[in-house]
Order: sequence, then structure tokens, then C-alpha cells
Amino acid sequence: MKLVPTALPGCTVIEPAVFGDSRGFFYETWNAERFQALGLPSQFVQSNVSSSVKGVLRGLHYQWPRPQGKLVSVLEGEVYDVAVDIRRGSPTFGQWAAVILSAENRRQFWIPEGFAHGFAVLSDRALFSYLCTDVYVKEADAGIRWNDADIGVDWPISQPTLSSKDEVAAFLKDIPEDRLPVYTP
Repeated sequence: MKLVPTALPGCTVIEPAVFGDSRGFFYETWNAERFQALGLPSQFVQSNVSSSVKGVLRGLHYQWPRPQGKLVSVLEGEVYDVAVDIRRGSPTFGQWAAVILSAENRRQFWIPEGFAHGFAVLSDRALFSYLCTDVYVKEADAGIRWNDADIGVDWPISQPTLSSKDEVAAFLKDIPEDRLPVYTP
């Protein structure tokens, strides 16, 4: 397994060791001992899968309180995956990092608690997997507008298909401080 740092400290791309032959391939998507030894999460409490078609953009989502760290990957297709640092007091507050995740590159993206997350589907269809460090809590569910100019994510699609919730999500500057995670060095 290889770890690739991003511009956001803590957000890490994971490239698993893939073993293949004429029959196909095998790789570990998560191993508690190996992850813990590398400083990555060793426990998850919820696993989710979503299916989306080309042009769908999901995000930018987060939970506060009860933040979720997310280990995400793509089982089928390809997405442009984004993390945004929304921790009050963080030296990288409002900055973002992106990675292409696909069934072909088998990369995973670790997004720690305190970051917003979203992705845009680049292939005809994408099957997306999330392992989460906390359960979904409806009262803590929150979002930031996908095209917030102050954040400036360089999305590869200009007119995405959005949920009604994502269409009206708040801009980061309009979110009350008590509804944002706090940076702890």
C-alpha cells in the first residue's frame, strides 16, 4: 500500500497493492492493523454505496456535530472526488484537494473528520463506496454549495445534476461558526 499526500494535511490518497493474473485481481480495501500502523483509521461504523449517472454531483456534504471521516473509493466507473477543509481556525480553511477515483486506478481517498466531501461522476455510471467513522445523523447533516466562489473548486463539469438539497446549500461564509467543525492541531 502506498500513501500519497494531498495539498490538505490529513487528506490522503491510498494506492493499494494489487495482485493480478489471468483470472483477474485482488486487493485489500481496508485492513485495521495496516491502516493503524500508517496512522489511518482502524475502525469504521457505517458502510454506504451510492450509484450515480454521468454528470451527477453529490456534495459538498459534512456532519457537525458528530463529524464523519470517510474512506471512499469507486467500484465501477470514474469520479472527480473533492475534500474541502471547513475546520474553523485551520491554516488551510476553505482550501480543497481533488483526486480522480476509478475502478481502474483502484485508488482510495481518506477524508478526515472536519472536511466537506463531494464528487462528480465522469463515467456513464459510477458505483461509489464510503466507509464512515460515525453513523449518519440527520440533525447533524449539512452541506456547502458546490460552486462556492470563495472555495473555487475546479469541477470538471459546469452544469451538474444536483439534488434539491445541494442546489440550495449555503455558501461557506454564510454558515454560522457553531455549525462548522473546529481545528485541533
